[in-house]
Amino acid sequence: MKTVLSDCLNTAGARPSLKDAGAVKANITEIVRLAVFGDPAEQALARYAIHAAAPELGAVSSSIQGLYMARGRGEVSGFTVPAVNIRGMAYDMSRALFRAMQSTNAWGTVFELARSEMGYTHQQPAEIAAVVLAAAIAEGYQGPVFIQGDHFQANAKKFASDPEAESLALEKLIRDAVAAQFYCIDIDASTLVDLSFDSVRDQQAPNSKLTARLAQLVREIEPDGVTISVGG
Repeated sequence: MKTVLSDCLNTAGARPSLKDAGAVKANITEIVRLAVFGDPAEQALARYAIHAAAPELGAVSSSIQGLYMARGRGEVSGFTVPAVNIRGMAYDMSRALFRAMQSTNAWGTVFELARSEMGYTHQQPAEIAAVVLAAAIAEGYQGPVFIQGDHFQANAKKFASDPEAESLALEKLIRDAVAAQFYCIDIDASTLVDLSFDSVRDQQAPNSKLTARLAQLVREIEPDGVTISVGG
C-alpha cells in the first residue's frame, strides 16, 4: 500500500505533492481503501492524493450556486437536481451514481450526507469527500462534483442546555466540511423554533439568529472564487 502512494506522491519535502495523477487513477481502489481504513498518516496521504488528482483528471469539486442562479433567471430549464444521501457503501454507491450520470447526461447531481448520518455511520467530511472524488476518478467522470452537507442541523436539547457549545459544534462541522471541499451546505436550525411564543418573530428568533451566524461563517471561510451554495 505504501508503494502505491509513493508512486503517486512526492513526500520528500515538508508537504506532499502530486507526482502522477495517472497513477492515482490506476490504483484508485487501493488508494480509497487507505483513505477510509488506513492508519491516520495513510488516510491523510491517500485523501490528499485523491483531492490533488481529481481536478487534473477532470473531476472538480464545485458549488451548485451558479446553476441554481441560472435556473432562477430562466437561462436553463427542463431538468431536476437529484440529491442522493450516500450513507451506506458510499464508494460503490457513488460509482454507480457517476455511471448513471454519464449514461443519462445528469451532470447536476448532488452527493450529500447529513450531520446525523455522519454521526451514526462514522463518516466525517474528510472521508466522504475523498470517497466521492475517488468514485469520480474510478468511473472516468469529468465535470463538476457537487458535495453537500445535508441538514447541518442544530440539536434542540443540546442547544437548550448549552447554546454556545452546540453553535460551536456546528461551526466546527462547517469548517471541516468546507476544508474537505463541501461547497454546498444546508443549514437547518428549524429545530430551534419555539411555538410557545405568540408572535412568529419570537418563535423564529433562535432559528434565524443561528442560521445567520452559520451563514456568515460560510461566507467568511469559502475559498476565493467559490460561492458556496447555502440552503436549508
